[in-house]
Amino acid sequence: MAQNTYDVLIIGEGVSGLTAAHALAQNSLRVATLEAQLFGGLVINVNELEPAPDARTVSGAEFASELMQANADLGVTSIQEAVTALKNGGGLKQVMTGAATYQARHVILASGARLRKLGIPGETEFEGRGVSQCADCDGPMYQNEDVVVVGGGDSALQEALVLAKFCRKVLLVHHGARFRAQSHFVDQVAANGKISTVWNAAVEVITGSKMVERVGIKHADGRAEEIPCAGLFAYVGLVPNAEFLSPELMRDAAGFVMTRETLETAVPGVWAIGALRSGCGGLLSDAIAEARRAAQAISAQLT
Repeated sequence: MAQNTYDVLIIGEGVSGLTAAHALAQNSLRVATLEAQLFGGLVINVNELEPAPDARTVSGAEFASELMQANADLGVTSIQEAVTALKNGGGLKQVMTGAATYQARHVILASGARLRKLGIPGETEFEGRGVSQCADCDGPMYQNEDVVVVGGGDSALQEALVLAKFCRKVLLVHHGARFRAQSHFVDQVAANGKISTVWNAAVEVITGSKMVERVGIKHADGRAEEIPCAGLFAYVGLVPNAEFLSPELMRDAAGFVMTRETLETAVPGVWAIGALRSGCGGLLSDAIAEARRAAQAISAQLT
């Protein structure tokens, strides 16, 4: 087999991509993973995975590192290059980077997603100076400070709970009248005296001098309000990492890749799993389950 030709190429070294690579390599298939950033994806900054992927308490970084090492032991090739294009060459799919072209009979899209920005004045200017999207990383910097968290899903509530361990007060700003998060997160937030919620409101501007000093919010009734704070953390959904994909791969309205029930896309031999896929449940366990399903289906065709 040619040096740059594999049985399966996996684009992305997040948990779903690494899990799929592991399952395929266990079936003696020649597998390579491609990653432009640090391996691990969105979980890499999570200090304690909840729900845990197994019976033990483990951080995202530890879990991803264990997967990477297990894959290396099985002979999976890790290619640290950004994918620029994917072409359907018929029998073999071609995956292009700035350095080379790689080929495989099957390609798994596992490039994941990134946290969506608010897109408001001050967000870019104060990034790293009070604007963050990683409570586990930056929470200790806000000891006894007041911070604002924007969002109403699992991530927003989880991060608010992390910040409450360090901060004097955490204000959750949510555009709706109720949270979208799982009930146990909602219950934990309700029981935490450091966390309060502003409903039916949106953050419209971030201001300060050297660091974030306040945010401006607008209520649904049109009322404007300034909230003093030392930091802002936004968790308002995800943007798929799909810029390299061609139009022949069908997407939903938000840009996530659509698949059949089998997890295969409209292009035979191209599969999508995890946070990139339209309809993925969003939990770590969902991404792992999809990775194993896709790997099983591919292995059935190749072995």
